[in-house]
Amino acid sequence: MTRRMILPALFGLIGTAILIALGVWQLDRAGQKAALVADMEARLVGAPTALPESPTPLADNYRPVRAEGAFLPAQTFVLSAVKGQGPGFRVIGAFQTDSGRRILVDRGFLPQAQRPDLPAPTTAPQVLIGNLQWPEDSDSFTPEYDAARDLFFARDVGPLATHLGTDAVMLVLRASNPPHPQIQPMPVDGVSIPDNHMGYAVQWFLMAVVWAGMTLFFLWRIRTKRD
Repeated sequence: MTRRMILPALFGLIGTAILIALGVWQLDRAGQKAALVADMEARLVGAPTALPESPTPLADNYRPVRAEGAFLPAQTFVLSAVKGQGPGFRVIGAFQTDSGRRILVDRGFLPQAQRPDLPAPTTAPQVLIGNLQWPEDSDSFTPEYDAARDLFFARDVGPLATHLGTDAVMLVLRASNPPHPQIQPMPVDGVSIPDNHMGYAVQWFLMAVVWAGMTLFFLWRIRTKRD
């Protein structure tokens, strides 16, 4: 190897090593994400427990819980649709537990045509079974709350809690006693966490191959010119 080839070779080796390291890091992240999803899915089907004192998305997302209390008069709607049933709404209610805490409850799906006939929530005692969830439904294109129609376009817990005067905690209903005749519960049936790490790993490894190939080609050109 000539002196002219040393610097390009070092540059190529360092670049290839960095790209491979990034690919390995993404593979490690993919493994961590898979373990997290497995833990959450195991938690999802566990026996319901009492509502935690200070639930957080990191520690309690998808946790099955049981809550006793009564719905408050306040409720709102989130635009939704169900395959085979067409457009409608997620009915989001404010629920006060027997201990005095106020939380959000995603009561389920209501067909669009039935909204005008939906009565105010009953204030009779209720027993709710469901899962805590902090959905990530919105993005930069999600419309703002439509006050004229009392309509949200995503189940963002923060804005919904502010609107209904509750803690920023949502229970997605699985079953209630008594059940509601018009609202169809839409329980959490799986963990949905974006996982692009494997794709990123493949990209980094491909870039490493290209980088190494370009380095070898450049070194070959230097050598052939010398010869």
